[in-house]
Amino acid sequence: MDIKVLGTGCANCKNTIALIGDVAKAKGVNVTLSKVEELRDIMAYGVMSTPGVVINGKVVHAGGVPSRDKIEGWLASA
Repeated sequence: MDIKVLGTGCANCKNTIALIGDVAKAKGVNVTLSKVEELRDIMAYGVMSTPGVVINGKVVHAGGVPSRDKIEGWLASA
């Protein structure tokens, strides 16, 4: 599963990438986690508020740190 966190490096973006990594590890889900920080690359996804989360090329979240439950749902459905 390819997961990208879109954001310029704010605290919420860092918290989001850490939380997704923690949940994936706890659930035993193998993910490739990367950070997209270039503004033009973030805009290419159509995300206007960060952090954004892209799973396998599809934007699933934008604006604010997602909840642990929401992340678990993403990992379970993929």
